[in-house]
Amino acid sequence: MIKITFPDDSVREYAEGTTAMQIAESISSRLAQDVLAASVNGEIWDLTRPITSDSAVKLFKWDDAEGKHAFWHSSAHLMAEALQELFPGTKFGIGPAIENGFYYDVDPETPIKDSDFPAIEAKMLELVARKESIKRESISKEDAIRMFGDRGETYKTELIGELADGTITTYTQGNFTDLCRGPHLPNTSYIKAVKILSVAGAYWRGDEKRKQLVRLYGITFPKKKMLDEYLALLEEAKKRDHRKLGKELELFTFSQAVGQGLPLWLPRGTQLRMRLEDFLKRIQKRYGYQQVITPHIGQKELYITSGHYAKYGKDSFQPIHTPQDGEEFLLKPMNCPHHCEIFKAFPRSYKDLPIRFAEFGTVYRYEQSGELHGLTRVRGFTQDDAHLFCRPDQLKDEFLKVMDIIFIIFKALDFENFEAQISLRDPNNKEKYIGSDENWDKAERAIVEACQEKGLKAKVELGEAAFYGPKLDFMVKDAIGRRWQLGTIQVDYNLPERFELEYTGDDNKKHRPVMIHRAPFGSMERFVAVLIEHTGGKFPLWLTPDQVVIMPISEKFNEYAYKVSSMLEDQDIRVLVDDRNEKIGRKIRDNELKRIPYMLVVGEKEAENDEVSVRKQGEGDKGSMNITTFASLLNAEVEEMMNHWQKKEGK
Repeated sequence: MIKITFPDDSVREYAEGTTAMQIAESISSRLAQDVLAASVNGEIWDLTRPITSDSAVKLFKWDDAEGKHAFWHSSAHLMAEALQELFPGTKFGIGPAIENGFYYDVDPETPIKDSDFPAIEAKMLELVARKESIKRESISKEDAIRMFGDRGETYKTELIGELADGTITTYTQGNFTDLCRGPHLPNTSYIKAVKILSVAGAYWRGDEKRKQLVRLYGITFPKKKMLDEYLALLEEAKKRDHRKLGKELELFTFSQAVGQGLPLWLPRGTQLRMRLEDFLKRIQKRYGYQQVITPHIGQKELYITSGHYAKYGKDSFQPIHTPQDGEEFLLKPMNCPHHCEIFKAFPRSYKDLPIRFAEFGTVYRYEQSGELHGLTRVRGFTQDDAHLFCRPDQLKDEFLKVMDIIFIIFKALDFENFEAQISLRDPNNKEKYIGSDENWDKAERAIVEACQEKGLKAKVELGEAAFYGPKLDFMVKDAIGRRWQLGTIQVDYNLPERFELEYTGDDNKKHRPVMIHRAPFGSMERFVAVLIEHTGGKFPLWLTPDQVVIMPISEKFNEYAYKVSSMLEDQDIRVLVDDRNEKIGRKIRDNELKRIPYMLVVGEKEAENDEVSVRKQGEGDKGSMNITTFASLLNAEVEEMMNHWQKKEGK
């Protein structure tokens, strides 16, 4: 008999060789129907894999990320099996589960087109109906190379060549066998609804110098209703696509002449971005940050010292060579090495700490052209970077203050549905990390206690810390339920060591400061993209580039429209005048599409009475009112929004 410990610390005994599926069946038949995968001593396993020793077991269903992963990983194999039957001679690369669905990189003998999607879906459902068992088998490296080599699977044999003997497993369903670690579903019948989403090109192993394969994306669900809901969500996402809305709202553009992945901010987008920056600068000022500015380039040796050249060198633009022999510069991949040099520029005392440097610093990475995507994946982006240098005893308090800033931002922009993850080091593999046990213990305790003090329920993940320190990440759900990572706080013992940063302590000895990296927005480009999609382009009144559009009903009231505009601008209200020679109905429709919060119609009656006829975005006609009254109401609405996140001046 073996002892199985469950997440609630209860223990049951089972016969040696019992599977996770049998454990689920012993608890309830309903659970057995819903369970998709299990963890055994922290490792994710198939439900049908025998457990041969005392183990801690957790069962995963569809609502668990681990359950979805097993479901979609099996679905990737199902799609590959369908492709093998429909497109004989296809060679297979890799086919992982991703956040929403799965993909498979394949090398077919004949092209796969959008028009092939229905046939692939039909074949997948046919295979589902066969209820094919998915069987795991351990295999020697020699046998694996022979098996896949005989089938001409060059991509698989390349992967096998990098694996250690004794660690290789395959999974077989029907006539399809794949090299895979798993885990997988017990059989194909769990999959009830199938959709092939798109086809794209992808270089083998992400190397532009190697062959471009076909990447086929798909998604599956255990119920047809779930697929219908997901497809409706996709349609809504298309309407909110920041690339589409960015063009319609005239926020940003790209130019082939300038270069791929290098966004050009248009006047309205620049207003939006600058208002976000000013918003954060005001908050940072209250929290004692000092603004700094650093160059867009630095000597190559700077990034070798920081370790960024080793990490980002292959993803960076080529070094800039000067006329001086041996002198090389890089477009900076990160701002932190520059901030370390600012800290190092003067002797520092324990009395000076904490020091908080902030910069909206533009950095550059040479992302592959196939991975560029609007503002979310670019080659030049501006981080709302800050680096805090503090004593170990100040770490927790500084962490709490950074959390305050992130919460203010989320509240101001209506990102109130979010999750947090604390990433700690692996207690069983400490040699991977830099820094003393004492410092790590203090840092990890500070993060956990900070979350507890804020009442923040954060998921703790062991082994997910960066090698240089623990961190806290925030995952936000947008208006249609998609998850985005926004906001990160990272503790760093690495850069202070690499740059030999020091301060004089109260014992008159030299000490290393602790460094905190912090970026609530992450990058301005990605944050604006997420904000566009979250709001559908209907930005908060305090933030939107244009708060009001004035629409004269005919040309003879243009002069009055500009008079109203001037009066509102004197009240710090951002105004446009739509003086086109168009009917008022057309103007209303066009400006509704521009997501301008307030539309003011002016004609003879309004001009005579110093009034405006007010329409509010999404709410329609609000009646006529005095210009001053309207200005007061709009500013009161903005002030009410501000009071949610901003302390009154002077406090």
